[in-house]
Amino acid sequence: MDTKAFKRSLHHSENYHRKGFGHQAEVATQLNSEYQSNLIQEIRDNNYTLTLGNVTIRLAQSFGFCWGVERAVAMAYETRKHFPSERIWITNEIIHNPSVNQRLREMQVEFIQVQDGNKDFSVVESGDVVILPAFGASVQEMQLLNDKGCTIVDTTCPWVSKVWNTVEKHKKRECTSIIHGKYKHEETIATSSFAGKYLIVLNLKEAEYVTNYILNGGNREEFLAKFSNACSAGFDPDTDLESVGIANQTTMLKSETEQIGKLFERTMMQKYGTVNLNDHFQSFNTICDATQERQDAMFELVEEKLDFMLVIGGFNSSNTSHLQEIAEEEKIPSYHIDSVERILSENSIEHRQLDGSLNITENWLPDGEIIVGVTSGASTPDKVVEDVIEKIFELKAMAVV
Repeated sequence: MDTKAFKRSLHHSENYHRKGFGHQAEVATQLNSEYQSNLIQEIRDNNYTLTLGNVTIRLAQSFGFCWGVERAVAMAYETRKHFPSERIWITNEIIHNPSVNQRLREMQVEFIQVQDGNKDFSVVESGDVVILPAFGASVQEMQLLNDKGCTIVDTTCPWVSKVWNTVEKHKKRECTSIIHGKYKHEETIATSSFAGKYLIVLNLKEAEYVTNYILNGGNREEFLAKFSNACSAGFDPDTDLESVGIANQTTMLKSETEQIGKLFERTMMQKYGTVNLNDHFQSFNTICDATQERQDAMFELVEEKLDFMLVIGGFNSSNTSHLQEIAEEEKIPSYHIDSVERILSENSIEHRQLDGSLNITENWLPDGEIIVGVTSGASTPDKVVEDVIEKIFELKAMAVV
């Protein structure tokens, strides 16, 4: 399939929309009232620090809603205002935040259900309005919705679209896209649908396995079994790794994406020589600015003296989990929570661990003076952060005026 030609055709369709519908001012007022926080703005204005009694809050200097997320949520709100009586669907969560997705459900935006691992698009009819989330949607999903005669509202983040353009360039040059990402994540599923040949690597360890195979060969069956869910159909490691290009899921850890890129560059240089490198290796910067800024701010925050760290964001939010990873690497006690309800009491907190499991930690809130580091993922509204901070003050018996 010529995905580039399909995209061009879709973008010129009268049923396709990727800009607002003229309700920006009205929606902005609504979003501010539902998601913004005067307390968080006050902390920002006070050099990202707030002390009340024996509690000091230190906010990361970049956190919370990014521009792409704000844009996606605003477009979803505008869509409901513009189509007040039509059935509206969304192909996935608009962003990885439970409170925002619940709010859309309250606005009668319906979510496509997954049956046996596949989305059930049979419920969507011609004339229905379908929102594509900030992470995007696969080419196959877009084609299906277009063929059904749906009105498509595309809120895909431009940074994600940039990655799609990159894998299109790889395909044109007949090189395999090495995608740093999680093969089950909807953004990576969408990105791989625009690629030709591709291989998805989760981390540096998997990348090292691949580069070792490039240099030294190995067990082909073992390779294919290892990446059975993370490569294009008919992938052959003995022929499809002669020329590679680097791309990434925009929410991955920036430093690891860079390491993976440099590893493949060194590998291809070693195998084919410096003179021939451009024939065997392609790299374009596809790291999202917002992801990078939040990670950089987190690296700065964990250098300070902190008693523990609260990382706030959806449990299925990749960029939030990588913020948690930074705290863990610095051996700072840290708790990834998606809402204030996870703080069960002053004695117990329910939180997500890096392996994805939920855990309840007892005696998590120290007595006496404490310094708490706080950050949030790019899909987390300031209001959710405010609720968590106020809960900390409440448990320590400090009233927020």
